[in-house]
Amino acid sequence: MDWLIERFAGAPERTAFVHEGRTVTYGEVVTAVAGFDARLAEAGVAPGSTVAVVGDYSPEVFCVLLALAGRRCVVVPLTRASVVEEQVALQVSGCDWYVEFDDDGALASIERRDLPSDNPLLTEFRTRRAPGLVLFSSGTSGAPKGMLHDLGRVAEKFRRQRRPVVAVPFLMLDHFGGINTLLAITSSLGTVVTVADRSVTAICSAIAEHRVQLLPATPSFLTLLMASGADREHDLSSLTRITYGTEVMPQATLDRVRAAFPGVVLQQTYGLSEVGVLRSESRPDGSLWMRLGGAGFETRVVDGVLQIRSEFAMVGYLNAPPAFDAEGWFDTHDEVEVDGEWFRVLGRVTDLVNVGGQKVYPAEVEEVVLGVDNVADVAVHGERHALLGQVVVATVVLVQPEPVESVKKRVRRACSGQLAAYKVPVRVVLSDGPLHSARQKKIRRVPA
Repeated sequence: MDWLIERFAGAPERTAFVHEGRTVTYGEVVTAVAGFDARLAEAGVAPGSTVAVVGDYSPEVFCVLLALAGRRCVVVPLTRASVVEEQVALQVSGCDWYVEFDDDGALASIERRDLPSDNPLLTEFRTRRAPGLVLFSSGTSGAPKGMLHDLGRVAEKFRRQRRPVVAVPFLMLDHFGGINTLLAITSSLGTVVTVADRSVTAICSAIAEHRVQLLPATPSFLTLLMASGADREHDLSSLTRITYGTEVMPQATLDRVRAAFPGVVLQQTYGLSEVGVLRSESRPDGSLWMRLGGAGFETRVVDGVLQIRSEFAMVGYLNAPPAFDAEGWFDTHDEVEVDGEWFRVLGRVTDLVNVGGQKVYPAEVEEVVLGVDNVADVAVHGERHALLGQVVVATVVLVQPEPVESVKKRVRRACSGQLAAYKVPVRVVLSDGPLHSARQKKIRRVPA
């Protein structure tokens, strides 16, 4: 990744980060990377070491990641809001060194940990003398999986420089999308505007104050944005592009976003931690159809499920069976419809609700419920049923409080008018809290 540092050095006056009101240039990034490299060397962090880095977005965290990559270490980025417990993560990856940042983004400590890992995949990877990256799945459909990437190969996708933008990195550093966004912005010599609080109000305030051009978000966040009305309370006129991915977008939310931001390009993205983020193009008719691919990616559909072959794929799982077939194809478990060269994602196979042998895609039901008066957000899941196997349950967040029975009547009336009978929610549950994770991704599960 030396090419990335050289690119930064060639534009020393450009602004790389705006963090907590502080501006950091690319020249300062280069200096900081060299300084952290010296501190790591002094501490005894050797090439091939597995290093946990605990912290959120800050220029210093980014610079340490680059310094560790330069030392050919295996990096395990963790945040204080990680979806996997730190102890569980480090038992899978091992940990030779533990680097921690304080809440202000400053380096707090570099500690020796000596938590061994005899994982054969890691052992073999270290012989390459390449920088590594370990990320974890959320574990919502089972135990969290540790994914080993060649960080140099991940970064290689961005060697070709694109137009710089000012952007808020929405997904966190322990998520492939967060790393991908950070590399995409900085490799193009753009500006990263960090936001410690990822609430709708905080992000909208940052966009207005720093004239952010690109907002990469999740459908769950955009649903909350439209329900909150914050787009009308802040000057978001600097936005030129909003990208959305990681889960199925409700058409109702997309329509509202298009109406609220008529001059902004809306781009659906698609990627998985196992294979990387594909180039995508949304169909210009305002629908959820998209074209996928790009250099280094191939796609095919087998029995209605999307499969991907990628030059930027992970090395493998650290604690799960191999994910790729003999020809290198990865099963995404996403059911899709195909229209020529266009794809539309229907939903994850593991999220499907099976009602008496009939498939119900949660996103299809959520789409209807979001149009019901006083509904701010909804998550649909299946609940066991003695005769039917499962029935549909909708967990709803309201704009204003009201009795659940009146909400249930409106939800069932709307769904009965637009969906088959087996798709209509049997139960409607009111939620006091958000229906998304720290990664702003919808959580579909039986409420406690």
